[in-house]
Amino acid sequence: MTKLNEKTIEIEYRSIFDEDTYSRLKVFLDAKAKNLGEDDKDVFFFIFPDKLLKVVDNMSKKTAKIVLKLNKIGRGNDFEEIEIPIQQEDVKKAIRVFTVLGFIELQNSFQKRQNYLYKGVELALKYSDTWGFHLELEIMVGDKKEVTEAKEKISDVANELQISLMTETELVEFTRKIDEGYKIGKYAKK
Repeated sequence: MTKLNEKTIEIEYRSIFDEDTYSRLKVFLDAKAKNLGEDDKDVFFFIFPDKLLKVVDNMSKKTAKIVLKLNKIGRGNDFEEIEIPIQQEDVKKAIRVFTVLGFIELQNSFQKRQNYLYKGVELALKYSDTWGFHLELEIMVGDKKEVTEAKEKISDVANELQISLMTETELVEFTRKIDEGYKIGKYAKK
């Protein structure tokens, strides 16, 4: 049974790179990591000054969910996350509900993703029209006391993969560009 005050804290870092690095990482992860499968998503983001609400249509897994991150990208790498599973056919209704409620700052991004587990870190090797080629590295914990160790584990994996993790300043600047309509290119949905 889930307790009402039970929390899930996500520790998440990102790295942006070129297509050659993407290819190098894919070869390495395919050989050395546990492949968790394709995870293509069509994501609808509702932007707030201090939070992020999103409706996620997971096209690969034929699932969907509503996610509230109690922090905005660039304001720390650990934050509480609340997820509510929904039926995939209800994605458009969920978007409409939030829009009717006045949440009108909406961004849509299709993400081509491949997920891996490597040394206890979940990795999402991705391409999207806003972020380009990038990697998300994350660990979920249930207690704030576990955050420091999780951050160290992510840093160790990033060093081994020879990638640079984005700083909070870089994340703030990059997401500001996205908020202003920045797009790298389009990856076609299947």
